[in-house]
Amino acid sequence: MSASAMKIKEGTQPIPVPRHVLVVDDSRAQRHMVSMQLRRWGYRVSECETANAALDLCRGTDIDIIISDWMMPGMNGLEFCKEFRGLDRENYGYFVLLTSKSEKTEIADGLEAGADDFLTKPVSSNELRARLRAGERMLAMQAELLAKNKVIVSTLVELQKLYDSLDRDLIEARKLQQTLIRDRVRDYGWARVSLILRNSGRVGGDLVGSFRVDEDRVVVYSIDVSGHGVASAMMTARLAGFLTGSSPEQNLAFQTGPEGDHLLLPPAAVVERFNRLMLEEIQAEQYFTMALAVIDRRTGQLDLVQAGHPHPMLIRADGRVQRLGDGGLPVGLIADAGFDPVRVRVQPGDRLILCSDGFTECPLPNGKDFGEDGLIESLRASANLSGSDLLEAMVWDLTRAAGTESFPDDVSGIVLDLLPQEPGQHRPVSGIAQPGHRIPDG
Repeated sequence: MSASAMKIKEGTQPIPVPRHVLVVDDSRAQRHMVSMQLRRWGYRVSECETANAALDLCRGTDIDIIISDWMMPGMNGLEFCKEFRGLDRENYGYFVLLTSKSEKTEIADGLEAGADDFLTKPVSSNELRARLRAGERMLAMQAELLAKNKVIVSTLVELQKLYDSLDRDLIEARKLQQTLIRDRVRDYGWARVSLILRNSGRVGGDLVGSFRVDEDRVVVYSIDVSGHGVASAMMTARLAGFLTGSSPEQNLAFQTGPEGDHLLLPPAAVVERFNRLMLEEIQAEQYFTMALAVIDRRTGQLDLVQAGHPHPMLIRADGRVQRLGDGGLPVGLIADAGFDPVRVRVQPGDRLILCSDGFTECPLPNGKDFGEDGLIESLRASANLSGSDLLEAMVWDLTRAAGTESFPDDVSGIVLDLLPQEPGQHRPVSGIAQPGHRIPDG
Protein backbone atom coordinates (compact mmCIF):
# COMPACT_ATOMS: atom_id res chain seq x y z
CA MET A 1 0.00 0.00 0.00
CA SER A 2 1.33 3.47 -0.83
CA ALA A 3 2.05 6.15 1.70
CA SER A 4 -0.74 8.37 0.36
CA ALA A 5 -4.43 8.84 0.99
CA MET A 6 -6.92 9.72 -1.75
CA LYS A 7 -8.48 13.16 -1.70
CA ILE A 8 -11.58 13.48 -3.90
CA LYS A 9 -12.86 16.76 -5.24
CA GLU A 10 -16.25 17.01 -6.84
CA GLY A 11 -16.01 16.61 -10.60
CA THR A 12 -12.31 15.62 -10.53
CA GLN A 13 -10.25 12.46 -10.33
CA PRO A 14 -8.92 11.39 -6.89
CA ILE A 15 -5.73 13.24 -5.98
CA PRO A 16 -3.13 11.30 -3.96
CA VAL A 17 -2.22 13.03 -0.71
CA PRO A 18 0.84 11.77 1.23
CA ARG A 19 0.22 10.54 4.76
CA HIS A 20 1.51 12.90 7.40
CA VAL A 21 3.86 11.15 9.87
CA LEU A 22 5.13 12.74 13.07
CA VAL A 23 8.41 11.42 14.53
CA VAL A 24 8.95 12.22 18.23
CA ASP A 25 12.31 11.41 19.83
CA ASP A 26 14.72 13.29 22.03
CA SER A 27 17.58 11.73 20.03
CA ARG A 28 18.24 13.87 17.01
CA ALA A 29 20.13 11.11 15.23
CA GLN A 30 17.28 8.65 15.78
CA ARG A 31 14.73 11.16 14.47
CA HIS A 32 16.72 11.90 11.34
CA MET A 33 17.31 8.24 10.58
CA VAL A 34 13.63 7.36 10.82
CA SER A 35 12.52 10.52 9.01
CA MET A 36 14.91 9.89 6.12
CA GLN A 37 13.41 6.46 5.52
CA LEU A 38 9.89 7.84 5.71
CA ARG A 39 10.56 10.57 3.15
CA ARG A 40 12.13 8.02 0.84
CA TRP A 41 8.90 6.02 0.97
CA GLY A 42 6.83 9.07 0.05
CA TYR A 43 5.54 10.21 3.43
CA ARG A 44 5.18 13.80 4.55
CA VAL A 45 7.23 14.01 7.76
CA SER A 46 7.34 16.32 10.80
CA GLU A 47 9.75 16.04 13.73
CA CYS A 48 9.54 16.99 17.41
CA GLU A 49 12.16 16.66 20.12
CA THR A 50 9.71 16.53 23.06
CA ALA A 51 6.27 15.13 23.69
CA ASN A 52 4.99 18.57 24.77
CA ALA A 53 6.03 20.09 21.45
CA ALA A 54 4.47 17.15 19.59
CA LEU A 55 1.21 17.55 21.49
CA ASP A 56 1.07 21.26 20.56
CA LEU A 57 1.64 20.36 16.91
CA CYS A 58 -1.11 17.72 16.99
CA ARG A 59 -3.60 20.26 18.32
CA GLY A 60 -3.37 22.34 15.14
CA THR A 61 -2.18 19.89 12.50
CA ASP A 62 -3.78 16.82 10.99
CA ILE A 63 -1.37 13.99 11.81
CA ASP A 64 -2.04 10.52 10.37
CA ILE A 65 0.68 8.43 12.02
CA ILE A 66 2.83 9.08 15.10
CA ILE A 67 6.10 7.27 15.77
CA SER A 68 7.15 8.20 19.31
CA ASP A 69 9.96 7.11 21.57
CA TRP A 70 8.77 5.71 24.92
CA MET A 71 11.56 7.05 27.17
CA MET A 72 11.90 10.83 26.87
CA PRO A 73 12.61 13.59 29.41
CA GLY A 74 9.53 15.34 30.74
CA MET A 75 6.41 13.77 29.28
CA ASN A 76 7.23 10.24 28.14
CA GLY A 77 5.76 8.43 25.16
CA LEU A 78 3.13 6.62 27.22
CA GLU A 79 1.84 9.87 28.73
CA PHE A 80 1.96 11.54 25.31
CA CYS A 81 -0.16 8.73 23.85
CA LYS A 82 -2.81 9.22 26.56
CA GLU A 83 -2.92 12.97 25.95
CA PHE A 84 -3.07 12.47 22.18
CA ARG A 85 -6.06 10.15 22.49
CA GLY A 86 -7.82 12.82 24.53
CA LEU A 87 -7.63 15.40 21.73
CA ASP A 88 -10.78 16.36 19.83
CA ARG A 89 -9.95 14.92 16.41
CA GLU A 90 -12.22 13.93 13.55
CA ASN A 91 -9.81 11.39 12.06
CA TYR A 92 -8.05 8.56 13.80
CA GLY A 93 -4.29 8.79 14.41
CA TYR A 94 -2.23 5.58 14.29
CA PHE A 95 0.22 5.57 17.23
CA VAL A 96 3.46 3.52 17.25
CA LEU A 97 5.69 3.43 20.35
CA LEU A 98 9.44 2.97 19.99
CA THR A 99 10.78 1.02 22.93
CA SER A 100 13.50 -1.25 24.16
CA LYS A 101 10.98 -2.77 26.57
CA SER A 102 9.80 -6.30 25.97
CA GLU A 103 7.99 -7.10 29.22
CA LYS A 104 4.39 -8.13 28.61
CA THR A 105 3.09 -5.95 31.44
CA GLU A 106 4.68 -2.85 29.91
CA ILE A 107 3.32 -3.69 26.47
CA ALA A 108 -0.08 -4.02 28.09
CA ASP A 109 0.36 -0.56 29.64
CA GLY A 110 1.05 0.85 26.18
CA LEU A 111 -2.06 -0.75 24.70
CA GLU A 112 -4.11 0.51 27.64
CA ALA A 113 -2.84 4.04 26.95
CA GLY A 114 -4.04 3.83 23.37
CA ALA A 115 -0.98 2.69 21.41
CA ASP A 116 -1.70 0.71 18.24
CA ASP A 117 1.69 -0.93 17.69
CA PHE A 118 5.26 -1.17 18.96
CA LEU A 119 8.76 -1.10 17.45
CA THR A 120 11.88 -2.12 19.30
CA LYS A 121 15.15 -0.25 19.00
CA PRO A 122 17.21 -0.31 16.91
CA VAL A 123 14.46 0.10 14.31
CA SER A 124 14.54 -2.38 11.45
CA SER A 125 13.68 -0.84 8.08
CA ASN A 126 11.56 -3.83 7.01
CA GLU A 127 9.73 -3.94 10.35
CA LEU A 128 9.09 -0.18 10.22
CA ARG A 129 7.67 -0.53 6.69
CA ALA A 130 5.41 -3.40 7.79
CA ARG A 131 4.10 -1.39 10.77
CA LEU A 132 3.37 1.58 8.52
CA ARG A 133 1.46 -0.57 6.05
CA ALA A 134 -0.63 -1.96 8.91
CA GLY A 135 -1.28 1.59 10.06
CA GLU A 136 -2.33 2.68 6.58
CA ARG A 137 -4.76 -0.21 6.31
CA MET A 138 -6.36 0.84 9.58
CA LEU A 139 -6.51 4.49 8.53
CA ALA A 140 -8.06 3.54 5.18
CA MET A 141 -10.74 1.48 6.93
CA GLN A 142 -11.36 4.32 9.36
CA ALA A 143 -11.70 6.82 6.51
CA GLU A 144 -14.12 4.49 4.73
CA LEU A 145 -16.19 4.07 7.86
CA LEU A 146 -16.18 7.82 8.43
CA ALA A 147 -17.36 8.45 4.88
CA LYS A 148 -20.11 5.87 5.26
CA ASN A 149 -21.11 7.37 8.60
CA LYS A 150 -21.41 10.77 6.95
CA VAL A 151 -23.67 9.26 4.31
CA ILE A 152 -25.72 7.58 7.04
CA VAL A 153 -26.00 10.82 9.02
CA SER A 154 -27.00 12.72 5.90
CA THR A 155 -29.58 10.05 5.07
CA LEU A 156 -30.92 10.12 8.62
CA VAL A 157 -31.28 13.89 8.42
CA GLU A 158 -33.28 13.54 5.20
CA LEU A 159 -35.36 10.75 6.71
CA GLN A 160 -36.03 12.90 9.77
CA LYS A 161 -37.25 15.69 7.51
CA LEU A 162 -39.54 13.24 5.72
CA TYR A 163 -40.73 11.82 9.05
CA ASP A 164 -41.47 15.30 10.39
CA SER A 165 -43.40 16.12 7.24
CA LEU A 166 -45.36 12.85 7.42
CA ASP A 167 -45.97 13.36 11.12
CA ARG A 168 -47.43 16.81 10.47
CA ASP A 169 -49.65 15.32 7.78
CA LEU A 170 -50.75 12.55 10.14
CA ILE A 171 -51.59 15.08 12.84
CA GLU A 172 -53.81 16.91 10.37
CA ALA A 173 -55.27 13.57 9.25
CA ARG A 174 -56.06 12.77 12.87
CA LYS A 175 -57.90 16.07 13.23
CA LEU A 176 -59.91 15.27 10.11
CA GLN A 177 -60.66 11.76 11.36
CA GLN A 178 -61.88 13.12 14.67
CA THR A 179 -64.37 15.28 12.79
CA LEU A 180 -66.13 12.05 11.80
CA ILE A 181 -67.39 12.00 15.39
CA ARG A 182 -67.47 15.74 15.98
CA ASP A 183 -70.52 15.53 18.29
CA ARG A 184 -69.42 13.33 21.19
CA VAL A 185 -72.94 13.52 22.66
CA ARG A 186 -76.05 13.55 20.43
CA ASP A 187 -79.48 14.13 21.91
CA TYR A 188 -82.36 12.68 19.90
CA GLY A 189 -84.99 13.69 22.46
CA TRP A 190 -86.02 10.22 23.57
CA ALA A 191 -82.49 8.79 23.21
CA ARG A 192 -79.01 10.11 23.85
CA VAL A 193 -75.84 8.77 22.14
CA SER A 194 -72.34 9.21 23.59
CA LEU A 195 -69.16 8.43 21.64
CA ILE A 196 -65.47 7.95 22.36
CA LEU A 197 -62.55 7.30 19.98
CA ARG A 198 -58.90 7.07 21.05
CA ASN A 199 -56.39 5.99 18.43
CA SER A 200 -53.31 4.04 19.41
CA GLY A 201 -51.36 5.97 16.74
CA ARG A 202 -51.80 9.26 14.94
CA VAL A 203 -54.70 7.80 12.99
CA GLY A 204 -56.63 4.59 13.44
CA GLY A 205 -59.12 2.16 12.03
CA ASP A 206 -62.03 2.50 14.47
CA LEU A 207 -65.27 4.30 13.74
CA VAL A 208 -68.37 4.88 15.88
CA GLY A 209 -71.44 6.90 15.03
CA SER A 210 -75.19 7.25 14.86
CA PHE A 211 -77.91 8.85 12.75
CA ARG A 212 -81.62 9.54 13.06
CA VAL A 213 -83.94 7.63 10.77
CA ASP A 214 -87.15 9.41 11.80
CA GLU A 215 -88.81 10.62 14.98
CA ASP A 216 -89.06 7.05 16.30
CA ARG A 217 -85.85 5.36 15.15
CA VAL A 218 -82.11 5.82 15.64
CA VAL A 219 -79.23 3.77 14.20
CA VAL A 220 -75.93 3.30 16.06
CA TYR A 221 -72.85 1.50 14.77
CA SER A 222 -69.31 0.54 15.76
CA ILE A 223 -66.67 -0.46 13.17
CA ASP A 224 -63.10 -1.74 13.51
CA VAL A 225 -61.07 -1.95 10.27
CA SER A 226 -58.25 -4.48 10.18
CA GLY A 227 -54.73 -3.16 10.54
CA HIS A 228 -53.54 0.23 11.71
CA GLY A 229 -52.37 3.51 10.28
CA VAL A 230 -53.22 5.48 7.18
CA ALA A 231 -54.80 2.68 5.12
CA SER A 232 -57.20 1.78 7.92
CA ALA A 233 -58.01 5.44 8.57
CA MET A 234 -58.80 6.01 4.90
CA MET A 235 -61.10 3.00 4.94
CA THR A 236 -62.99 4.30 8.00
CA ALA A 237 -63.45 7.65 6.26
CA ARG A 238 -64.89 5.88 3.24
CA LEU A 239 -67.19 3.72 5.35
CA ALA A 240 -68.39 6.79 7.24
CA GLY A 241 -69.64 8.19 3.94
CA PHE A 242 -71.89 5.14 3.54
CA LEU A 243 -73.47 5.68 6.95
CA THR A 244 -74.37 9.35 6.83
CA GLY A 245 -77.79 10.38 8.03
CA SER A 246 -77.71 13.63 6.07
CA SER A 247 -77.67 11.86 2.68
CA PRO A 248 -79.98 8.82 2.72
CA GLU A 249 -79.36 8.28 -1.01
CA GLN A 250 -75.70 7.50 -0.21
CA ASN A 251 -76.40 5.59 2.98
CA LEU A 252 -76.22 1.82 2.55
CA ALA A 253 -78.76 1.43 5.33
CA PHE A 254 -81.46 2.72 2.98
CA GLN A 255 -82.91 1.55 -0.28
CA THR A 256 -85.01 3.64 -2.64
CA GLY A 257 -88.71 2.82 -2.60
CA PRO A 258 -91.08 2.74 -5.62
CA GLU A 259 -92.13 6.32 -4.97
CA GLY A 260 -88.57 7.61 -4.66
CA ASP A 261 -88.62 7.63 -0.89
CA HIS A 262 -86.05 5.91 1.29
CA LEU A 263 -86.68 2.68 3.15
CA LEU A 264 -84.57 1.57 6.09
CA LEU A 265 -83.18 -1.93 5.62
CA PRO A 266 -82.90 -4.47 8.45
CA PRO A 267 -79.42 -4.45 10.09
CA ALA A 268 -78.47 -7.85 8.63
CA ALA A 269 -79.28 -6.63 5.10
CA VAL A 270 -77.18 -3.51 5.69
CA VAL A 271 -74.15 -5.59 6.68
CA GLU A 272 -74.68 -7.87 3.66
CA ARG A 273 -74.55 -4.75 1.48
CA PHE A 274 -71.25 -3.75 3.06
CA ASN A 275 -69.90 -7.26 2.52
CA ARG A 276 -70.69 -7.09 -1.21
CA LEU A 277 -69.24 -3.59 -1.41
CA MET A 278 -65.93 -4.72 0.10
CA LEU A 279 -65.57 -7.81 -2.09
CA GLU A 280 -66.98 -6.57 -5.40
CA GLU A 281 -66.18 -2.86 -5.55
CA ILE A 282 -63.55 -1.79 -3.03
CA GLN A 283 -61.57 -5.06 -3.34
CA ALA A 284 -59.01 -4.02 -0.72
CA GLU A 285 -56.87 -6.36 1.36
CA GLN A 286 -58.72 -5.15 4.41
CA TYR A 287 -61.82 -6.33 6.21
CA PHE A 288 -63.67 -4.97 9.22
CA THR A 289 -65.83 -6.04 12.12
CA MET A 290 -69.07 -4.27 12.82
CA ALA A 291 -72.01 -4.02 15.18
CA LEU A 292 -75.07 -2.12 13.94
CA ALA A 293 -78.35 -1.59 15.78
CA VAL A 294 -81.70 0.06 15.10
CA ILE A 295 -83.75 1.24 18.11
CA ASP A 296 -87.43 1.85 17.56
CA ARG A 297 -89.22 3.60 20.42
CA ARG A 298 -92.64 3.06 18.78
CA THR A 299 -92.36 -0.73 19.04
CA GLY A 300 -89.88 -0.90 21.92
CA GLN A 301 -87.63 -3.15 19.83
CA LEU A 302 -83.87 -3.22 19.30
CA ASP A 303 -82.71 -4.94 16.10
CA LEU A 304 -78.98 -5.50 15.70
CA VAL A 305 -76.38 -7.54 13.88
CA GLN A 306 -72.94 -8.55 15.15
CA ALA A 307 -70.34 -9.16 12.43
CA GLY A 308 -67.18 -10.37 14.17
CA HIS A 309 -67.33 -7.45 16.58
CA PRO A 310 -67.18 -7.76 20.38
CA HIS A 311 -70.56 -8.62 21.88
CA PRO A 312 -72.89 -5.62 22.35
CA MET A 313 -73.90 -5.14 25.98
CA LEU A 314 -77.33 -4.09 27.19
CA ILE A 315 -77.56 -2.60 30.69
CA ARG A 316 -81.12 -2.91 31.86
CA ALA A 317 -82.83 -0.25 33.93
CA ASP A 318 -82.57 -2.56 36.95
CA GLY A 319 -78.74 -2.83 36.55
CA ARG A 320 -78.58 -6.25 34.88
CA VAL A 321 -75.95 -6.57 32.12
CA GLN A 322 -77.09 -8.63 29.12
CA ARG A 323 -74.70 -9.94 26.46
CA LEU A 324 -76.14 -9.79 22.91
CA GLY A 325 -75.22 -11.60 19.70
CA ASP A 326 -73.44 -14.80 18.72
CA GLY A 327 -70.25 -13.45 17.14
CA GLY A 328 -70.70 -13.67 13.40
CA LEU A 329 -68.26 -13.27 10.52
CA PRO A 330 -66.26 -10.11 9.76
CA VAL A 331 -67.25 -8.02 6.76
CA GLY A 332 -65.27 -8.36 3.53
CA LEU A 333 -63.87 -11.87 3.93
CA ILE A 334 -66.42 -14.32 2.51
CA ALA A 335 -68.75 -13.74 -0.43
CA ASP A 336 -72.44 -14.34 0.27
CA ALA A 337 -71.74 -14.57 4.01
CA GLY A 338 -74.85 -14.59 6.16
CA PHE A 339 -75.31 -12.36 9.18
CA ASP A 340 -77.76 -13.38 11.87
CA PRO A 341 -80.16 -10.72 13.19
CA VAL A 342 -80.78 -10.25 16.90
CA ARG A 343 -83.99 -8.74 18.28
CA VAL A 344 -84.67 -7.80 21.88
CA ARG A 345 -87.29 -5.68 23.62
CA VAL A 346 -86.05 -2.52 25.32
CA GLN A 347 -87.62 0.15 27.45
CA PRO A 348 -86.73 3.60 28.81
CA GLY A 349 -83.85 3.42 31.25
CA ASP A 350 -82.04 0.70 29.26
CA ARG A 351 -78.70 1.48 27.64
CA LEU A 352 -76.84 -0.20 24.76
CA ILE A 353 -73.03 -0.32 24.68
CA LEU A 354 -70.96 -1.09 21.58
CA CYS A 355 -67.17 -1.13 21.84
CA SER A 356 -64.17 -2.27 19.80
CA ASP A 357 -61.79 -5.10 20.67
CA GLY A 358 -59.34 -2.44 21.81
CA PHE A 359 -61.11 -2.96 25.14
CA THR A 360 -61.64 -6.70 25.25
CA GLU A 361 -58.31 -7.75 23.67
CA CYS A 362 -56.08 -5.27 25.49
CA PRO A 363 -53.19 -7.29 27.05
CA LEU A 364 -52.66 -7.08 30.81
CA PRO A 365 -49.40 -7.52 32.79
CA ASN A 366 -50.53 -10.99 33.95
CA GLY A 367 -50.52 -12.23 30.34
CA LYS A 368 -54.31 -12.26 30.02
CA ASP A 369 -56.62 -9.87 28.17
CA PHE A 370 -59.00 -7.35 29.72
CA GLY A 371 -61.66 -9.52 28.20
CA GLU A 372 -65.41 -9.51 28.27
CA ASP A 373 -65.41 -10.16 32.01
CA GLY A 374 -63.33 -7.04 32.62
CA LEU A 375 -65.66 -5.04 30.41
CA ILE A 376 -68.79 -6.26 32.23
CA GLU A 377 -67.20 -5.56 35.61
CA SER A 378 -66.37 -2.02 34.48
CA LEU A 379 -69.91 -1.48 33.20
CA ARG A 380 -71.45 -2.65 36.44
CA ALA A 381 -69.15 -0.48 38.55
CA SER A 382 -70.02 2.67 36.58
CA ALA A 383 -73.61 1.94 35.49
CA ASN A 384 -74.91 5.00 37.33
CA LEU A 385 -72.79 7.43 35.28
CA SER A 386 -73.92 9.35 32.23
CA GLY A 387 -73.04 7.89 28.83
CA SER A 388 -69.94 10.03 28.24
CA ASP A 389 -68.74 9.55 31.83
CA LEU A 390 -69.33 5.81 31.54
CA LEU A 391 -67.08 5.63 28.48
CA GLU A 392 -64.35 7.61 30.24
CA ALA A 393 -64.66 5.30 33.27
CA MET A 394 -64.27 2.28 30.97
CA VAL A 395 -61.03 3.75 29.57
CA TRP A 396 -59.83 4.55 33.10
CA ASP A 397 -60.52 0.97 34.24
CA LEU A 398 -58.65 -0.33 31.18
CA THR A 399 -55.70 1.97 31.94
CA ARG A 400 -55.56 0.81 35.53
CA ALA A 401 -55.74 -2.88 34.56
CA ALA A 402 -53.18 -2.58 31.74
CA GLY A 403 -50.82 -0.36 33.76
CA THR A 404 -50.43 2.08 30.87
CA GLU A 405 -52.28 4.77 28.93
CA SER A 406 -50.67 3.62 25.68
CA PHE A 407 -52.85 0.85 24.31
CA PRO A 408 -51.68 -1.39 21.44
CA ASP A 409 -54.96 -0.97 19.57
CA ASP A 410 -57.52 1.75 18.97
CA VAL A 411 -60.15 2.09 21.69
CA SER A 412 -63.65 3.18 20.75
CA GLY A 413 -67.14 2.87 22.14
CA ILE A 414 -70.68 4.12 21.93
CA VAL A 415 -73.44 4.29 24.55
CA LEU A 416 -77.10 4.72 23.60
CA ASP A 417 -79.34 5.71 26.50
CA LEU A 418 -83.09 5.28 26.21
CA LEU A 419 -84.33 8.24 28.20
CA PRO A 420 -87.40 8.14 30.45
CA GLN A 421 -90.50 9.19 28.54
CA GLU A 422 -92.61 12.11 29.61
CA PRO A 423 -96.44 12.12 29.47
CA GLY A 424 -97.71 12.42 25.93
CA GLN A 425 -94.68 10.80 24.31
CA HIS A 426 -94.92 7.61 22.25
CA ARG A 427 -94.97 4.40 24.24
CA PRO A 428 -93.98 0.93 23.04
CA VAL A 429 -96.80 -1.12 21.57
CA SER A 430 -97.08 -4.86 21.29
CA GLY A 431 -96.51 -6.59 17.97
CA ILE A 432 -93.69 -7.16 15.51
CA ALA A 433 -91.23 -4.36 14.78
CA GLN A 434 -91.00 -3.31 11.15
CA PRO A 435 -87.46 -2.01 10.55
CA GLY A 436 -88.25 -1.63 6.84
CA HIS A 437 -91.15 0.81 7.01
CA ARG A 438 -91.03 4.00 4.95
CA ILE A 439 -89.68 7.32 6.09
CA PRO A 440 -90.46 10.64 4.42
CA ASP A 441 -87.80 12.31 2.28
CA GLY A 442 -85.58 14.71 4.16
